Order: sequence, then structure tokens, then C-alpha cells
Amino acid sequence: MNEPRLPPGVRAIDRLMKANKSFSVEHMDERALQRAQTQVIPDAGLGALVAGIFVGRPRAGVTIATSSFPASHGDVPLRIYTPDAPAGPRPVVVNFHGGGFALGSSRQGDWICSHVAADLDAVVVSVDYRLAPTHRFPAAVEDCYDALVWTAGHADELGGDPERLGLMGDSAGGNLAAVVAIMAREAGGPRVLHQALIYPATDLTEGLREHESYVGNTRGIVLSNADMEIFRSFYLSETDDPSDWRLSPLHATDLSGLPPAVVVVAGLDPLHDAGVRYAEALVAAGVHARVEDFHVMPHGFLSFPHFSRHARPALAAIVASQREALGAPSVSR
Repeated sequence: MNEPRLPPGVRAIDRLMKANKSFSVEHMDERALQRAQTQVIPDAGLGALVAGIFVGRPRAGVTIATSSFPASHGDVPLRIYTPDAPAGPRPVVVNFHGGGFALGSSRQGDWICSHVAADLDAVVVSVDYRLAPTHRFPAAVEDCYDALVWTAGHADELGGDPERLGLMGDSAGGNLAAVVAIMAREAGGPRVLHQALIYPATDLTEGLREHESYVGNTRGIVLSNADMEIFRSFYLSETDDPSDWRLSPLHATDLSGLPPAVVVVAGLDPLHDAGVRYAEALVAAGVHARVEDFHVMPHGFLSFPHFSRHARPALAAIVASQREALGAPSVSR
């Protein structure tokens, strides 16, 4: 069977990543990892323009503010996206960025988060959770769940409706969004009405290596199998059980009663099958879940909207699903 021909934009990203091995965690030493974790994408100036070429520019008509909330260990930074147009209480979407639990920041999600804010007419709260390996599991999980609780308690101040809460995350952030949805159900926490899981890492067990999409990941576009193994080693300690649902939501024994989900997957992504299997598990548990499969896209394609022709259709599918679950004002208001 012939492999699909890469679209021009994806070929460009692939060549750029392979020509600059420092982009891959596989080729980072400890000092390089520390630099990558502390590097800040500028909000203005030439650096912001260059970054915008690769990761997209924020949507016009959306105000972006930085804030933080007090967690048990200290303040956790937030990036908050609010449409400029006046409106009544809006839906609120809590977002968790990708980066293998060890890289990334909320700033890299400006394109996705600002477009969701504008197109859904919602407040988006993006969380800069603690990163591994300095902060291993369950630090990121704790920060993200606490952020959901804080956001629900302060939604009114943000111009949002605390009864219309959604979760969203890409890659490692998709893992965290799925986990937080289960935590909210288990703990009787804030009622989440929707989860948008974008190429989520739902299985951190050895079983992932048997997935067809993992075995067939010979191109390693954006995310190689070696990258995934390193990210996993950073996030998990030797005593952690990878089948714990807080690490691998695919292995949760009970997925019933969770919010409806849209699961975006990419055909050239080693995590493709993990995302599809999680959606199937949700449906088997009686949860409405829809898979949006973009067959010739790599992992992370929504982070490169100018190079990925399917970034906008994928975003439109996410917003359509969010609108179905979150769009109508709550009855009690």
C-alpha cells in the first residue's frame, strides 16, 4: 500500500523540523531542555511576527490578558482570551497546551484559543501547568484540575457562564483534558459539558507500541516514536503505574457519565489510534463522541495553520461541536 503524498505545507514543516534537530526533544540535552522550557514567544515586535508565520497570529477582535490563580504550591499562570464585542455571560473553555508534558506554553495556542473565543463567542482560559521532568506526574494533572475549579468559581468575573464549561487540549493537553473530565465526575467537581480532545495522548502504557499508527510511524513528522518515549520518561516516575487512568484515560474502568467529546486525529500521527480508541471507548460507555480524522496531516497540525490546509476545517469542527454542547445559555439564568 502506497503512503499518502504529503501536502506541500506538511513537507515544508517536515523539512524544517529535520533540518533543525534542536526542535526535537530527542536531541535536547538538559541545558537545551531548560532553555526550551524558559523560552518565551514574544507578544510584539519582530519575534512575534516570525512566530506568527509558524504558529499563527491571534484572531482580531479578541483581547488576550495574562493572569494567574493561586494553587496549593503557588501561582499558576493563565492566558485569557475574551471577544471584544459586548455580550451576556459566555461559555467558558479551559484549555491545556501540548508539548509532551515537558515543553510548550499557553502562548503557543494563541491561534487556536483566539479563534475558539471569537467563533464560539466564548471566554477561553489557557493554563500554564507545571512541566516535567522538574515536576512529574501528577503535578500537571493537579494544576489543570485546580484551574478548572478556579475558573468555575470565577467565571462571572471573567464574563463567563459557570454552567457552560468546556475543556480543550492538544496532545499532552488532550490527555489532561480527558483526565480532568474524569476527575470532575469522580470528585463531584464543576459540571463539564464538553471536551475537545485534539490528537490526545490517551495511552501511556506499553500497549501504545502495539498500535498500528505507532508501528507505522516511520516518517516521524513533528513527533517521532523516540520523542514520545523521552516525554514519557520525563513525565512518569519509576513507581508510577502507566495504566492509572490519570495517566492513561483509555484504561479507565468507567467512562460513563462524561461530557460529549470531539476527538481530532491525524492520519500521519503515531497517536492516531490512541485517539480513535478513546472515542470508541467513550461511545461504548454511552458517551456521545465524534472523531474528526484528517488523513494526510501530522501530529500538531493545528499549531501550524499557515502550513496545514486542514487546520481551519479541524478548528471549524471543534467549534461546531462546542457550540452544540455549550452554545445555549443555561436555563437557570
